[in-house]
Amino acid sequence: MAETPFLRMGKNGNDGKVAGRVIIVNLTDVQPNKARTKSGKRKGRGHAAGQGKTAGRGEKGQKHRDTVSPGFEGGRTPLYRRLPKLRGQTNRAHNIGIFRKEHSIVNVQQLNQFRKGTTVTPQLALESGLISKLQDGLKILGDGELKKTLTVKAHAFSQSAREKIEQAGGTVEVIEP
Repeated sequence: MAETPFLRMGKNGNDGKVAGRVIIVNLTDVQPNKARTKSGKRKGRGHAAGQGKTAGRGEKGQKHRDTVSPGFEGGRTPLYRRLPKLRGQTNRAHNIGIFRKEHSIVNVQQLNQFRKGTTVTPQLALESGLISKLQDGLKILGDGELKKTLTVKAHAFSQSAREKIEQAGGTVEVIEP
């Protein structure tokens, strides 16, 4: 039988069958990967083996004698004892603010780009490019001047932002999460 690129003889002489472009191989043809079956170095088995006598550990010392326990730092207080034992799920215990809210921030001055009487929502701020993404909510801060009457709906407002929006004749509505 003439060999084709997709058909080959099996190890026991049985032909591999072609199904489309997939070769169906018998279980007798499967062999272990040679790179995976390589045995490890046999250390400490004599000078001629290349890893004899000290077996790659050097001459003397604590590391040579295999007595260093995990976490041992040469006598100083190890890291796991230096760190404070803070238990529970609080911001103080983890010092990273796991319950902290990250708001997308817009200043009052940026709201001047909307027309008079517009209702500004987090979705409108996202669509108009005021914010690149809506994180845990939208917070309005009081930097700048507001010259238009707007209805602003957001998750949080600073006190100065609230005053400036109401001073311009607008209304403030807090969105509950």
